[in-house]
Order: sequence, then C-alpha cells, then structure tokens
Amino acid sequence: MIHLFQVPLFGLCGVALVGLGLFGAIVQADLFRRILSLSVMGSGIFLLFSVVARRPAAGDVAVDPVPQALLITGIVVAFSAVALAVMLLERLDQVSVTDDGEE
Repeated sequence: MIHLFQVPLFGLCGVALVGLGLFGAIVQADLFRRILSLSVMGSGIFLLFSVVARRPAAGDVAVDPVPQALLITGIVVAFSAVALAVMLLERLDQVSVTDDGEE
C-alpha cells in the first residue's frame, strides 16, 4: 500500500534520476558512460510515468492496468535497446582496434 507522502517522493526521485542522466549524457565523453547515463534517465522517466499512471480507474479496479502494462513493455524495450547499444559499442571497439593494428 502506497501512502500519500510516498507519491511525491517517487516523483522527486524520478526527477532526480532524469536530471542526473541528462547531466551525464551531456558531460561524459565516453560513449559507454553516455549509454549508461541515458539508461539512468530512462529509469527516471519510467518512475515518473509510474507515478502518473497511479490514478484510480473506473469501477472496482484500484489502479488502471493498461498504463502499468505499457510501462512494463517500455522497460523491456529500453533494456533490449541498451543491450543492443552496448553490443554495437563493443563491436565498434573491436573494429577500431583491428583498424589501428593494420596501420
């Protein structure tokens, strides 16, 4: 059971995660750290969406399940996109090492 004072706390944590992720994405020069920063920012956005999605639904249902299902789907898609980006970054690193070795 989530109490009323926890919802603003979750919202503030989400805003803090978005801010930290945005700061890291702007400041960091390393591509891997930028990917991690964007992942942190995405986590903050998902936390903000979960706070917004916690509204009462029509009827006897306490919480509308559709936004919750969309959040879970978004988290899975974000995780797979981060995994793909890390794999492509690793492949780019391998290709650049191979190119440097040939010269």
